[in-house]
Amino acid sequence: MIHALNIVWNPSEGIDLGFFIIRYYSLMFVIAFGLGWYIMKNIFEREGESIEKLDSLFIWTVLATLIGARLGHVFFYDWEYYRNHLLEIILPFRFSPSFEFTGYQGLASHGAAISIIIAMYFYSKNVLKRPQLWILDRVVIPVASGAIFVRLGNFFNSEIIGHETTSRFGIKFIKDHFSPMDAVNATQIANPKDAYTAIATDPKFAALLEQVPLRHPTQLYEAFSYIFVFAILFFMYWKTEKRKYTGFIFGSFLVLLFTVRFIVESVKESQGGFESALGLFSTGQWLSIPFILIGLYFIFTADKELTN
Repeated sequence: MIHALNIVWNPSEGIDLGFFIIRYYSLMFVIAFGLGWYIMKNIFEREGESIEKLDSLFIWTVLATLIGARLGHVFFYDWEYYRNHLLEIILPFRFSPSFEFTGYQGLASHGAAISIIIAMYFYSKNVLKRPQLWILDRVVIPVASGAIFVRLGNFFNSEIIGHETTSRFGIKFIKDHFSPMDAVNATQIANPKDAYTAIATDPKFAALLEQVPLRHPTQLYEAFSYIFVFAILFFMYWKTEKRKYTGFIFGSFLVLLFTVRFIVESVKESQGGFESALGLFSTGQWLSIPFILIGLYFIFTADKELTN
């Protein structure tokens, strides 16, 4: 018989330096962009491209990722709210019912993908002086590696969780089940951090911990799958001739990554959006379908043009 691991997930906010906390979510983004820069540096060196152009690529990609992911969340998942709170789209504050610093809550990978594709058009035209698909075939390799760390960041934040499950992989996400105020009220411990810790470890609050259901760690499912997506694309570029076929690696990225997304969405809690209007699939699945189809198109037409 396979027994549940019964993992209780109650991570700290980040690395506490005393005067500053390095939040794990932010750290994962730093690692993603740093590793991405290193991968592209090796690609540019292989292709004989100037490293000076890499600095511009880094800036374009960072801005496109953050802006696109933010706007993707706003328009795909939560437009009903933001249409009446337009300033909150660009400002990390909530003005009603009271003023509150929220940070930029909500980033959508589909929005980031669209934004990166658009940014690469202008980058290839104005900086690189190569066809757009040339850079897309290469930049998707670090993008795939970055997706791994973004999902790990989601895991540290206890967000984008899955349905309740009885499988052995289920995890109790305390911070998802109890808001900071709920944890404080339930334990009568004034500090939310201490309240969460008490629920997770103090036998006195075992009844509260029992209320937290086991859920699919969908962030880890995606992160683990993206390791293979990255490895396949990396192998294609460095060990095969597929890099010479315009659009093949880019198309493969779209098919592989968004197929993973489509599958994992089936056990993921609803993120909102337009799924209630269309039915059948979640918003994330509906958004993934066009990317998969576009990817298949580039895969099957890639042999028509060679880069060299």
